[in-house]
Amino acid sequence: MRRTVLVLTALLVVLAGCSSEGSAPSATPTDRVAATHQLRVCSTGDYRPLTYRDAAGTWSGIDVDMARDLATRLGAQVTMVPTTWSTLLDDVTAGRCDLAVGGISVTADRAARATFTVPYLQDGKTPIVRCADLGRYATLPQIDRPGVRVVVNPGGTNERFVRGRLRAATVVPYPDNNTIHDTVADGRTDLMITDAIEARWQAAARPGVLCAEHPEAPFDSSQKAYLIPPGDPAFVDTVNRWLGTVLTDGTWARAAEPWLG
Repeated sequence: MRRTVLVLTALLVVLAGCSSEGSAPSATPTDRVAATHQLRVCSTGDYRPLTYRDAAGTWSGIDVDMARDLATRLGAQVTMVPTTWSTLLDDVTAGRCDLAVGGISVTADRAARATFTVPYLQDGKTPIVRCADLGRYATLPQIDRPGVRVVVNPGGTNERFVRGRLRAATVVPYPDNNTIHDTVADGRTDLMITDAIEARWQAAARPGVLCAEHPEAPFDSSQKAYLIPPGDPAFVDTVNRWLGTVLTDGTWARAAEPWLG
C-alpha cells in the first residue's frame, strides 16, 4: 500500500510539473519590459491620424509617436506588432503585446477581458461623404434608406454602430481600412460612418472630394484609451501616470500637430 501511495505521489508530481511547464503564464508587461528593454505595441496600422502602417511596413501616426515616447521614458525601444480589429482583443489578452494603441474605443466587452488606461481622447461616430453629397446623409434617417450603401471595416466599433443602428441601408464590408475611403471617393459606396477624428483627417487629406458631416456634433460619444493585458496593475499605473504627464506638458499636442494642424 505504501509503495502504491509513493508511486501515485511521484506520478502526480511529474504531471504537475508537466502541466506547470506547458501552461506557465507569460511575464507581465512590467517584468518583460524591464528584462528585455522592448515595449511590444499592438496596432492595426489603419487608423490615421492615430496609427498607420504603409506598404513598406513603416509605422507612423500620433499614437505611434506616443508609444515611442513611453518606451523612451521606460528605457526601452518599441516593437510594433501588427493586428486587426477582429483579433486585437485576443492578441492583447494572449500577451502578444504589452500595450495596444490606435483609436481603440472603450467598450464593455474589451474592458471585461483586458484593462484600459485613462481615456486620452473623446470622440464619436459621424459620416464621411463625397463633398457633392454634403447634407444628403447628415442624419441616421437620411442614411437608413433602401439603396444607400454604407461601407464598414469589419470587427471594430464602426461596424458595431452601423449594424446596431441601420436596418434598411445596404451594409458593405470592406477589409482594408487604409483604402476604405476610396470606395466613397470613387462612388462605389455612398458613405462611411467613423470616428470624427478619422473623418476630419480623411476630409483634410482630400479637400473638395471627401467631407465630414458635422464632426463637431457626432451621433454618439465615446472615449479612446490604450489597452493593456489583464493582471498587471503596476503597468497600468505606470502608463496612466505617463498619460497624465504627456497630455498636460504639450507632448501629445506636439505629436498631433503634424496630423491635425
